[in-house]
Amino acid sequence: MDLESFNIKSKAEYNSNKKTKEKLKNIKSKTLDVMFEKSHDEKFEKIDCLSCANCCKTTSPIFIQTDIDRLAKVFRMKSSDFIDTYLYRDDDGDYVLKSSPCPFLNDDNTCFVYQERPKACREYPHTNRKNMQGILNLSLQNTLVCPAVFEIFQDFGKDFRK
Repeated sequence: MDLESFNIKSKAEYNSNKKTKEKLKNIKSKTLDVMFEKSHDEKFEKIDCLSCANCCKTTSPIFIQTDIDRLAKVFRMKSSDFIDTYLYRDDDGDYVLKSSPCPFLNDDNTCFVYQERPKACREYPHTNRKNMQGILNLSLQNTLVCPAVFEIFQDFGKDFRK
């Protein structure tokens, strides 16, 4: 995966994807969920996250308390020590990583804490879930991070131009 090329392309197409997002807002919620799930499945048959890991290299998941407690146990730390070592509260008051790339990302793009990873990592890029209407803004932002989400929006955009 050529992340530099992806980064340039995703930024160049952002306004187009923003228009696509506006059109997606007009689709019935259940229909939209089915569209996203189908496209998600198609994209992830072809895209291997381990060849990319851009999400782990550039963004932080939100850590909820159960994630913190679970990971603290992995490292045999108190939850407060895990927070002090790895996390801070962002402007929204959410716990996020202090640094990127993710400190748990291995050199081969695997995750050191994969079995215990945060809920947000388990669900990323959130394109195969219910109520996609509610996260269209997040999905648009993810077009800048995840090549699969970018391709989903590109395909949907082509459908609207037909």
